[in-house]
Amino acid sequence: MQTLQAVITGSIQGLSEFLPISSSAHIVFSNSLYNLFVNNAEINKFEEIFFDICVHFGTLLAVLLYFYNDLKHILKEFIKSLKEKKYSSNETKLLFYIFLSTIITGVIGIILKYPVEMLVSNPKFVCILLFITGLILLLSEKAYRGDKDINIKSVILISIAQGLAIFPGFSRSGFTIATALFCGMERVKAARFSFLMSIPVIFLASFVYPLMELDFSKILQFNITAIITGTIVSFVVGYFCIKYFMKLLGRLSLKIFGYYCFLASVLMFLLFQFVYHH
Repeated sequence: MQTLQAVITGSIQGLSEFLPISSSAHIVFSNSLYNLFVNNAEINKFEEIFFDICVHFGTLLAVLLYFYNDLKHILKEFIKSLKEKKYSSNETKLLFYIFLSTIITGVIGIILKYPVEMLVSNPKFVCILLFITGLILLLSEKAYRGDKDINIKSVILISIAQGLAIFPGFSRSGFTIATALFCGMERVKAARFSFLMSIPVIFLASFVYPLMELDFSKILQFNITAIITGTIVSFVVGYFCIKYFMKLLGRLSLKIFGYYCFLASVLMFLLFQFVYHH
């Protein structure tokens, strides 16, 4: 792991984790292109896993910081509802919805674990999935009404979408926000729920799963400076990405991100087809 690669990957993780453009696809693309142009032939699998944990930890800190007041209020109201034995508040329901979504996403993730691992090394197929993400974003805008609140049915559908987004190329934020729009939710509310429900999922994806495969005896061989740098970059970029994306959603539709997914997927597919034979 080189410092330049860590900065690039950290920036891409911070940007694309919360924008509806698929962080996994962009990291697959950037790593493939980096290895093509920089000739970084020696790849340490365990260092990549550990670095993946760290940059996800950076974006996890970003979403925790941005939604700190929201999370504090939700937990405060939840504790209050437990004391009063009244569970009908919006905050209690939201916490239940996040818990339910985590279970559904986790089950789907376990089922799809091995097919996903096979696709990570196939950037051309990832391009196809990114193109599908763009299509879903455009279709969700056509169906957009923004007149309904979140409910059990919509939570289940959004959670299934989040589970399917384990495939590299399917955007987690894109799929969840688009599904919320299909369910009639308003854009900013959809994005807020998408980011809040991402907290336990990012935690599980960046700690529990990778730690099962990590050999801690090899950590001393890693480029710790590069890893720390990439983590800080992912945190800073991720925080400002959430901040400005939430503001933009009030004025812009998801169409611009859909068109971007189309363009990026086609250009990358052509590149991998004719220039970089993976």
